[in-house]
Amino acid sequence: MSLILGGLHAHDAFPMDEDYKANIKHHWQDVNRTTGAVFDYRFFDREDFILDTEPACRAVITMRQIKPEATLAFYESVSRSFYTKNKDTTDIETFKPLVERFNINFQGFSKRFNSNKIKEETKGDFQFSKKIGVTGFPTLLVKEDDKLAILTRGYRPYQQLKTAIIDWLTNGLSENY
Repeated sequence: MSLILGGLHAHDAFPMDEDYKANIKHHWQDVNRTTGAVFDYRFFDREDFILDTEPACRAVITMRQIKPEATLAFYESVSRSFYTKNKDTTDIETFKPLVERFNINFQGFSKRFNSNKIKEETKGDFQFSKKIGVTGFPTLLVKEDDKLAILTRGYRPYQQLKTAIIDWLTNGLSENY
């Protein structure tokens, strides 16, 4: 299994206006109704906040380099800190307690996080996601030999996802990239 980051709002460079906030809030409410996921809506009280998901993605990619087996758990902790605890994931200091939970030296993590190598790897994840046609998050891909297929774009309840996986296991790839 590999976790590839898509950068949903990567490199946004302008403060969120009220229309942008309303659009994001609407999506969060839809996710809440569909999945029961909890959100901290105080996020929308921020003034002049620039929503840039690149640093959060880069933090996950940094973890992927340092401790690959912790990547998914770290991703979840970053997501929860943003969505349920209203933490600013554009600030590297937000990642300090998360990194330390995985017994990783934060100074070493910070050095890698700020390196050109990790910035390029993050950019590569975004480019790969775009190249293979990711248009919603999460997207689940399967790989068979050198071929990829998208099993699902966006959230699906477990039963639907299970059906897609069984179909793939039974019939193989149908949509190749």
